[in-house]
Amino acid sequence: MKKLYIAILSCLLFINTSKAEEIYVSPLGSDTNSGTKEQPLKTLSQALKQAREWRRLKDSKVIGGIDIRLEPGIYKQPQALFIRPEDSGTSDSPTIISSTQHNKAKIIAGINVFQWQKGCEDSRIASHLRSKIWWTDAPSKGNKLLEFRQLWINGIKAQKASQFASGVMERMIDFNPDNETITIPTPSIENLKLANQLEMMVHQRWAIAILRVASMQSDGVNTVVSFHQPESKLEFSHPWPQPVINGEKGNSSFCLMNALEFIDEPGEWYQDYPSGRIYYYPRIGEDMTSAEVIAPGLETILEIAGSHERPVEHIHFQNINFEYVAWNTPSHEGHVTLQGGFPLIDAYKLPIPGLPEKAELENQAWIKRPKSAIIASYANHISFDGCIFQHLGATGVDFIEGVTHSKIQNCTFTDIGGTAILIGTFPDKGFETHIPYKPSIQEKLCDNILIHNNLITNTTNEDWGAVGIGAGYVKNTTITHNEVSHVNYSGICIGWGWTSLESGMKNNRIEANYIHHFAKQLYDAGGLYTLSNQPGSIMINNRIETLIDAPYATNDRAFYIYFDEATDGYRVENNWCPEERFGTNRPGPNSVWLTNGPQVPESIKLKAGRIKK
Repeated sequence: MKKLYIAILSCLLFINTSKAEEIYVSPLGSDTNSGTKEQPLKTLSQALKQAREWRRLKDSKVIGGIDIRLEPGIYKQPQALFIRPEDSGTSDSPTIISSTQHNKAKIIAGINVFQWQKGCEDSRIASHLRSKIWWTDAPSKGNKLLEFRQLWINGIKAQKASQFASGVMERMIDFNPDNETITIPTPSIENLKLANQLEMMVHQRWAIAILRVASMQSDGVNTVVSFHQPESKLEFSHPWPQPVINGEKGNSSFCLMNALEFIDEPGEWYQDYPSGRIYYYPRIGEDMTSAEVIAPGLETILEIAGSHERPVEHIHFQNINFEYVAWNTPSHEGHVTLQGGFPLIDAYKLPIPGLPEKAELENQAWIKRPKSAIIASYANHISFDGCIFQHLGATGVDFIEGVTHSKIQNCTFTDIGGTAILIGTFPDKGFETHIPYKPSIQEKLCDNILIHNNLITNTTNEDWGAVGIGAGYVKNTTITHNEVSHVNYSGICIGWGWTSLESGMKNNRIEANYIHHFAKQLYDAGGLYTLSNQPGSIMINNRIETLIDAPYATNDRAFYIYFDEATDGYRVENNWCPEERFGTNRPGPNSVWLTNGPQVPESIKLKAGRIKK
């Protein structure tokens, strides 16, 4: 008996003291090294491969888990990192990928742009500005010139050359679905119709459209603009949302952009086509002979991809930066969205309303997923903790479907072109978006996701219709103690489908978040926004303030809390906001509203937002 006790004790001591095996990576390393601290590997992909081999061979090194340790520095990704089921850890042997110094390891998709020259004699640039413009040729990737829509100088995003200053628009004169044209005041710049990359950004209620200009016909005062396909058909066929003519606060607005002729302010840039040449008007203090200029080279930098049968499991990222990721879609096909940044692939008004699932439905719409820097599908126990996501063209992190028991916490999201965090199914491709999504395999729904203690600010800066945090068909999702600010549409959104029917969404919790400076450009917005039936859900102890008076809105439909169509199943209590400005759209009968508004105790208000450590 004594020998058995000693043997058991020895086993317990071994289990409790087993240490994770470490693989070191350094920008100064080599992928032919062993991966020790003294001989680090050079790339994260090689470190993942080494860990994968240990697991495949059931090496004893994996007993306590695997720590992939990234030394400080820049890790450039020529292609997206791919994490697959074979990379999976277990609960007692996870794979942890972390920085040896907090946020000093940067995984980037950026490509440096060098050899800038001062002065440009191109006649498209105003003569008095030609000596101030710098130019260079685009870098190559593979055997092609790199094309891109974002450019950063010394870590600050440059503005794509535009008709007006950043955020400024002009009211359109007419919107003609029959002819697929928009009539605008004639621009002051001559020969603009010759600009072969010209685009129009259109403000349409709770979304924007980016349309590639095909032609411009002017009568001197007004100009009629037509557009390329496929975006032209989408823009003029879909009824929701379309621009407004003769609205309560005027017509919808627009801005022309992406022409060399528009460069007239410091911080503006343009890439010519087909030459690829890049033009830039430096800001005060920028020295282009020494500036760090970065163009993004990928639209996705990390993909975690499992399947229903073989999910990816127990992968954790800690204290790592993900930076400089592109969003190029509008350059190739325009960008016309339904809501929340989701591009339409088809949409039209029904001549006779009604579907079996919704008798009053008067339109049809099919969508696709927006691009994202980081995507995950069919993955369990995935986490991002203490990471920084910045300088990203579209969505930051997207848990697409089948992601469970996973976390995004203590992270910072800033300078994001679209939505910072997107989770859950938004049925796409052949699934009409108003039909309730009830998958036969319930594991397709994202389940038990925690979004906690993140700072989300300066997002939606390219697609104004995106949001801070967006969740579609999800269940048991908890969004707590986040700070969301400076977004152009809504802050935190949960739900999809515009339906009162049960669809699997349930038991979602929005608690103690701090949302401010929202609805900066669009409307029909909510600091907290919900859609459809979500039984057992809770919205409690949040703080919502600084609802911006969007300058080009055609009405005042923006709210601190907005229960959009068929929202049901929520308990709403102790949410502080400076006034009771709440909106509903055909809500269900099973939500309960208790104390909300300025009367909520100060102690509850002050506890909302990130937890100070």
